[in-house]
Amino acid sequence: MPPPRTHVVPQRDAVALHRVTAVINGKGGVFKTTLAANISGLLAESGYKVLLVDLDPQGNIAEDLGYTYGEIDDEGKNLAQALSFGDPITPVRDIRPNLDIIPGGTHLSMATAALASKATKDPIGAKLALATALAPLAGEYDMVLIDCPPGDETLQTAAAAAAKWLLVPTKTDGSSRKGMAAVAARLTSVMDVNEELELLGVVLVGVGANSTSVQRTAREGIATAFGGDADDVVFEKMVRHSEATALAIRERGVLVHELDDVVQSGPKWYEVVRGSAKAQEHAPKSAKEVAADLLAVCQEMVQRITEAEAAEVAAS
Repeated sequence: MPPPRTHVVPQRDAVALHRVTAVINGKGGVFKTTLAANISGLLAESGYKVLLVDLDPQGNIAEDLGYTYGEIDDEGKNLAQALSFGDPITPVRDIRPNLDIIPGGTHLSMATAALASKATKDPIGAKLALATALAPLAGEYDMVLIDCPPGDETLQTAAAAAAKWLLVPTKTDGSSRKGMAAVAARLTSVMDVNEELELLGVVLVGVGANSTSVQRTAREGIATAFGGDADDVVFEKMVRHSEATALAIRERGVLVHELDDVVQSGPKWYEVVRGSAKAQEHAPKSAKEVAADLLAVCQEMVQRITEAEAAEVAAS
């Protein structure tokens, strides 16, 4: 008679997942997907090997990177099967040089239902579903970013359980900052399976460059919410908002720095008037400011991670 089967409790592979960052907020409309896509693109352009995971059933990363409804867009089917049944993940390679993608989309709603059901019998396995799926791949990359859905607690929990770092974009208004309560809840809910998880920081988005009083109030409120010093909790760098730039990047399927390259390389107005050059499709000049903000946030993100890793090595 064969021996009884024993249940193996899954473990998070902390070594493989040490460079995984979840971009997360409990509220939508806070620049989350745009931040995840553009930081990934900037890191890849600078030479990092990057994996971007679209964990959102809306699948908006596809619009930012320009592959919506194309051959490579499985609308989250592969990722959903990995989360639900343990199937291996097959990333889409080189959506940009050095940037691989795991597409999201409507199929992830199936994964939410499957993980919610699994949680009643195997809560640890349900929490670690994404961590388990990513562990065999993560070692291939210098950075892994996860774009989290705003309102799906099950997928947010899976992302937090997989991540080493949480990066939280938020606007300065009180309603947007309430979304951080969900982030604090995710931190607490996965500590039993992921003691490594830390808050990398909060990024203010959609801010006015001259609204110093509003920024100061927001920074103080955010620091209080997370129980830390404002300079430690909140990124120094912020991202201004431009409606024209936001519309242009989604319409064209390009990242902000790519749109800015179009603006900078375009013909001068007088060349068009003289007939020596053809006018390019309209591209907003605000792309330059937003691109500079995103680059500064990307650089601060890398600095915070490398300083934290150096401190860990020194303490060991």
